[in-house]
Amino acid sequence: MDDALGTTALSAGPLLLRPWRAEDAPALIEAYRDPGMRAMLRTQVTNEAAAERWLRVQQEGRESGSRFSFAVVDRDRDGELVGNVALKYPVPGSGSAEVGYWTAAPARGRGVAPLALGALGDWAFEAFAEDGLTRLELLHRMDNEASCRVAEKSGYGLVEVLPARPPRPRDHRHVRLRSGDVRRTGNVGP
Repeated sequence: MDDALGTTALSAGPLLLRPWRAEDAPALIEAYRDPGMRAMLRTQVTNEAAAERWLRVQQEGRESGSRFSFAVVDRDRDGELVGNVALKYPVPGSGSAEVGYWTAAPARGRGVAPLALGALGDWAFEAFAEDGLTRLELLHRMDNEASCRVAEKSGYGLVEVLPARPPRPRDHRHVRLRSGDVRRTGNVGP
């Protein structure tokens, strides 16, 4: 992995997307106290040990080049942690990667997720252009209407409804292409 990618920070209006740090643990634990967030995420961060593990996984992902997770902080609010965005890039050269995100409960409704996902996508297409990255996918639970709105605002068009994969219910797959062109494919009905 290019060393510069491991320390990359991105700007998106008042937001700064930066690598996670050990001192983010208390804010991370606080964000995960939100029942709505816990219901949507597979990983749970409930205490200091869990936070340390979660932060270590993010660091290992950066070091291996398989996952680039960014703490999203609001510079206008004294660096308040407002979310997380991540690029999951498991197979360089495949042309495709997945993005994920969450927004801390106090920051919801402030436009954090679309701004952060937009910056992440722009960076990913530039940083991995030589690897052939042309497609970013965003998956979310079908019953998560807020995530559907965030995806659309961020330039990710709905392309299909995926079948249930227990324990996960049906998911929506949204796609953003490097060219900006999104063609609806597959089953997009209920």
